[in-house]
Amino acid sequence: MIRQEIALACLAQVLFRNTVAVVHADPRAPMPPLRASERAATTYMTSARAREFAAGRAAARRAMRALGQIELPVPRGTDRAPIWPSGLTGAITHTRTDCLAAVTDDPSLAGLGLDLEPATPLDPELWSEICTPAELRWLDTVVPSRRAYLAKLVFCAKEAVFKAQYPISQQMLDFHDVTVSLDPGGRNFDAQVHPRLRGFGTPVTIPGRVAIGSGNLIAAVEISGQHHHG
Repeated sequence: MIRQEIALACLAQVLFRNTVAVVHADPRAPMPPLRASERAATTYMTSARAREFAAGRAAARRAMRALGQIELPVPRGTDRAPIWPSGLTGAITHTRTDCLAAVTDDPSLAGLGLDLEPATPLDPELWSEICTPAELRWLDTVVPSRRAYLAKLVFCAKEAVFKAQYPISQQMLDFHDVTVSLDPGGRNFDAQVHPRLRGFGTPVTIPGRVAIGSGNLIAAVEISGQHHHG
């Protein structure tokens, strides 16, 4: 179990620069204590979802400590997004078995995105909902046995992009608002955002990285000052 935690945290850590701290937590463990400002978010959650939420906050605080920062609350806003303490930005992601938090105090980073998904195929019935026509055309060029897996990787990349851009634009994006292009090695991607985003120049292309291991897909995005104006 410890090996799995270390492996996942390391896989995610190398996707970011060294001014970002990535920490793992287990959402199946006994629920860690929440700060008062965080507790209200769990009022109507199931016990399993509350444990995931609390694990994410615990991981975020441990990441703050790794940066040499004071461990502060991360409440949830009315838009359900984390409210990071002043001077910090981050992202939290979880599955039923693992949770990761990435946090930075690097002033040159305006947004972080992180998504963790089981490395399982995406149901073909969902492809047209998740993928743009350009992405579907690309999937058609791939060996059939890999298509469902790569569609899941596209989903994972988009989730990371959504989280990274939101603190800057305050705009919710749909899956068809973003077109992901994976490099042939499947380790880097560019995400082209089609709508005009507040706080960004045009056109908006957001780069990211992906890793595969320990039965999971991980996508990571950093948005620096040079990628947006605001």
